[in-house]
Amino acid sequence: MAKRLTKSVQRQFEVLRRATRWPVWADLATRLGIAFLLIAIVVLVHWSDRAGLRDSYDGHVSFLDVVYFTMISVTTTGFGDITPVSDRSRLIEAVIVTPIRIAVLFIFIGTAYQFVLKRTWEKWRMARIQAKLTDHIVVLGFGISGSEAVKELIARGTDPAQIVVIDQARGRINAAEHMGCNVLEGDASNDDTLIHIRIAEARSVLVSAGRDDTSILIVLTVRHLSPHVPISVVIRAQDNELLARQAGANNVINPVSFTGLLLAGSAEGAHVADYMADLAGIAGRVQLVERAISGEEVGGSIDQLASGGRGLRIYRGGKPYGFWEDEAKRLQPGDHVVEVVRCGGSEADAS
Repeated sequence: MAKRLTKSVQRQFEVLRRATRWPVWADLATRLGIAFLLIAIVVLVHWSDRAGLRDSYDGHVSFLDVVYFTMISVTTTGFGDITPVSDRSRLIEAVIVTPIRIAVLFIFIGTAYQFVLKRTWEKWRMARIQAKLTDHIVVLGFGISGSEAVKELIARGTDPAQIVVIDQARGRINAAEHMGCNVLEGDASNDDTLIHIRIAEARSVLVSAGRDDTSILIVLTVRHLSPHVPISVVIRAQDNELLARQAGANNVINPVSFTGLLLAGSAEGAHVADYMADLAGIAGRVQLVERAISGEEVGGSIDQLASGGRGLRIYRGGKPYGFWEDEAKRLQPGDHVVEVVRCGGSEADAS
């Protein structure tokens, strides 16, 4: 019972992470390096002007005395056993040492802020972001397929801050974090984990767990928590595609089948497979886009889209209609269109 309660408390404080642009170790090393450099400069200044200092202990100012005086001077301790007595020494303390002393204090105060206060603030801020997550894309599994999907999303203009990645592997989580995504290390088939990232408010969910049984279980869990969110899942065995759809997946992607389509296309023509690959990614000249039709397009034909794209199919009430069918000749409110557009948002016709 106590163990279960402990796990519940731990899950309660699971917070999203997002990578910082400057590594912690580099920030700390830079701050300390600047601080020690400034202290070394003060040591050299005091050593060069040691004749203007007086040691009330033995009357002799050694290099060790200079280092000692520098440290108590920079830290504003000031025991008074070593003091500047000449006008030049006092001028040096006022004009050179005092600004350096202030700079060193700011460095140490800034370091304390960075590694204590700011970390606490960042954790609180991420908790607030997590509490208000909405219209985000959730990627469950960051293997080869998941990571490539995230790269493509970012290339298409999706803000990494709007992507949430969940995986159980620390290395994969770190890779997603370095891409700027929000990350959470955990089990994507666990209800609590998905509730933490507000799965019910997500725009879409991409599932690629690496194993078909795990992916189908995740789809079931997501569909249970969010009845209407669009779910796309990678399934590798053809026999499991039907199970994935029955679990609630809207799109079932079989990489083996897609590879077969490309191979078959290449047999029919030298450029068919090339064009199919072009359509799938942002790196080519054209891409497939699905969107809801705009108000100005209602009543028009699929051949008269305001985007300038080439309409291929509409979805009305969940049923597809091709561009040659009568239903596509007059668009209605609520229709979704699949069109080919030029990459980069050009208004010209797709090539």
